[in-house]
Amino acid sequence: MNVTEEVCSLVREVAEQAKLKEGDLLVIGCSTSAVQGELIGTHSSVDVGAELWQGVEKAVSELKLKLAVQCCEHLNRALVTERSVMEKYGFEQVNAIPQPKAGGSFATQAYQHFSDPVLVGDIRQSALAGIDIGGVLIGMHVKPVVVPLKLKQDTVGKARIIAARYRPRFVGGSRAVYDESIE
Repeated sequence: MNVTEEVCSLVREVAEQAKLKEGDLLVIGCSTSAVQGELIGTHSSVDVGAELWQGVEKAVSELKLKLAVQCCEHLNRALVTERSVMEKYGFEQVNAIPQPKAGGSFATQAYQHFSDPVLVGDIRQSALAGIDIGGVLIGMHVKPVVVPLKLKQDTVGKARIIAARYRPRFVGGSRAVYDESIE
């Protein structure tokens, strides 16, 4: 399996486990260096970014999800998304255009392929699920309570995967009864 197929399958698995519905916001952060088995930030690859984008775009499009793509720390982990997503959630636009070595190759692909891309400073913990490809730290973007997912697929290329979803907070105490369908 190549990385395009791997990441497409991964997005589908996360969406299923997180019970994402049409229009839900998914955040993805990715190190193309890690996908190649290298240290984060040392071997950014436009080609690997393009392969990953193809798989993500295919799955997100099929599932009709909204997407935010995290940039690297050189852009303060700002996120690329569609203008319509920014406007819907009231996110604040910031001014930068991701590049392979300042934002990351995967974020660069997102910026080049979204129909009306914008860069936002943060998404205020609005994502209902997130995928971290290679240890780039996306947890701050997922709505609390963040619950890790146990995936069948735990790598893309040579990069380790960590994924998480949102779960409503449990309130009450020993007498509370919880709705198991939304856990």
